[in-house]
Amino acid sequence: MNFKLPSVYLASKSPRRAELLQQIGIHFEQVSVDVDETPFDAETPAAYVVRVSKDKARAGWQWVDQQHLPPMPVLGADTAVICGQQIMGKPRDRDHGLAMLSALSGQTHQVMSAVCFHLRGKEWFALNTTEVTFRAISSAELNQYWDTGEPIGKAGAYAIQGFAAVFVERLQGSYSAVVGLPLLETHQLLNEISQASGYE
Repeated sequence: MNFKLPSVYLASKSPRRAELLQQIGIHFEQVSVDVDETPFDAETPAAYVVRVSKDKARAGWQWVDQQHLPPMPVLGADTAVICGQQIMGKPRDRDHGLAMLSALSGQTHQVMSAVCFHLRGKEWFALNTTEVTFRAISSAELNQYWDTGEPIGKAGAYAIQGFAAVFVERLQGSYSAVVGLPLLETHQLLNEISQASGYE
């Protein structure tokens, strides 16, 4: 088991992804990327999250290359909440956020989280799918939750690592993937990169 993993560039300003990388001892530098996250027509949820994670990794690599920075793997990740076949993005406003949370109340939904590494034109990627079941949530609770400010900017209008933890009845899969980065797959991919490229 290799816990001495290489340093990476994180193509995300997400504090949650930064905390998850720190959790498993990966050194990183964050770079800001601008990627269009609009789903394509008829695009499946799985194809969507993989595409966006690849786009982020490629944009990050392009920026690193333009800045003539030392070449290290660039990590791009994307997480989407899926209810039925509907991709739930970030809430536009209170009404939109409450509508999403109402749809998740008392239901089982999927969280798809993709991770991609880009290094010198080569890519490694993985997709995690986790099922999350919410208990029934009253309208008063949903409004109280929205008022915390936590749902703003979150896929599906909730953060499992925050107040929304009290809504979770069951989780089948990866907790870290629901937070925003599947750590098992991230660690495995970095080991593959080290072995394939001799990168230290």
